[in-house]
Amino acid sequence: MKPRTVAAAPLGAAPGQPISAALIATVIFVTAIAPLATDMYIPAFPDVARDLATSATAVQLTLTTFFVGMALGQLVGGPVSDQRGRRKPLLAATIVMLMASIACALAPNITFMAVARFLQGFAGGWAMVIGRSVIVDLASGTQLVRALNIVQGVGGIAPIAAPLLGGIILQFSTWRAPFWVIGLLVVLMIVATYFLVPESLPPERRHAGGLQAFARDAGQVLSNRDYLGYVLVAAAAMVGLFAYVATSSFVLRTINGLSPLGYSIDFAANAAGMTVTALLAARLAGRADTRRVILLGQLIALAAGVAMLAGALWFETPLVLSMVCFFAFMCALGLFWGNAGALAADAVPDHPGTGSAVLGLLQWGTAGVAAPIAGLGGEHTAVPMALMMTIGMLVSVFGLLVVARSSSTA
Repeated sequence: MKPRTVAAAPLGAAPGQPISAALIATVIFVTAIAPLATDMYIPAFPDVARDLATSATAVQLTLTTFFVGMALGQLVGGPVSDQRGRRKPLLAATIVMLMASIACALAPNITFMAVARFLQGFAGGWAMVIGRSVIVDLASGTQLVRALNIVQGVGGIAPIAAPLLGGIILQFSTWRAPFWVIGLLVVLMIVATYFLVPESLPPERRHAGGLQAFARDAGQVLSNRDYLGYVLVAAAAMVGLFAYVATSSFVLRTINGLSPLGYSIDFAANAAGMTVTALLAARLAGRADTRRVILLGQLIALAAGVAMLAGALWFETPLVLSMVCFFAFMCALGLFWGNAGALAADAVPDHPGTGSAVLGLLQWGTAGVAAPIAGLGGEHTAVPMALMMTIGMLVSVFGLLVVARSSSTA
């Protein structure tokens, strides 16, 4: 397949035409809604527990229901968009997400909140997988790697801004306010999608829908050894990432006494590091072997996990070591997360929606499992988190070196 050029154009793009900067910006907006909806209200967890008269564990489960919704949303959204096209299903997902965000803001109890978060995640995952599929429809090879790394890199601004924005909002309002802000952002996303996202999948390239068809297509993409390996690279990394997201506040604040503002600044700095390295990975597309870039990132992340585990087991998790390991781990993710997704998509060009759906299902399903497991040791130990970081990266390296063995064509 001949790669299509990724270049600036006035607005959206049709199949076979250049991808516009406005379209890439809209896809970034669509894919950034998940970290916004996750990180913006994490600083408010104690307030949610107090206001809804529930436990901290129950509040953390709203994070898990969101991730489960994300996984299922991508599972459904990919095949549906393969059957019906990209534009209408994407608009439907954004509307559902708006309603779910309003429901979260009005939640009277934790059960209602968990259900609303599930729907918010489901719609967000649906939108995310279609956004990625639009890019895959319009680019391939080196251009695909570059475009998805740009989406990953610039989208990394969301986890930088979200906790800081959430913390600022909580200085002046209640925990419900971040969800109203998310709702407002979703309204803007609806407008941008309506005006800037074209129908990138013409009728002649669509596949029959239904669970049976999806199961058949999923079996085909998973039987592709390269695709399976790159999915393993990306999904296994989620183990360490969301162990970090779920427990880093306890490691830095409870164990080491860092202030809430200090934690927010550190969290933002780590996300900024991931953004910079993801943009570096985009610059390297076509100039350096993509698999080598992935391996470099994996080895750095693995070293960070091992150092964190040693610090937790023998040195009482010192603050400086924790901060250095977290920063190194997040920067390393930027080098290989987007690359792995791009190479997975490039391995199954005949099933872009299904390929994105399976990738998203495994990534966010892994996140939903990893987040609560990381907290099993309680608030005063980092051992489970560090162990998950290390094991996750070992599995990720296995996916690259043992499963996906072919040379990169991107």
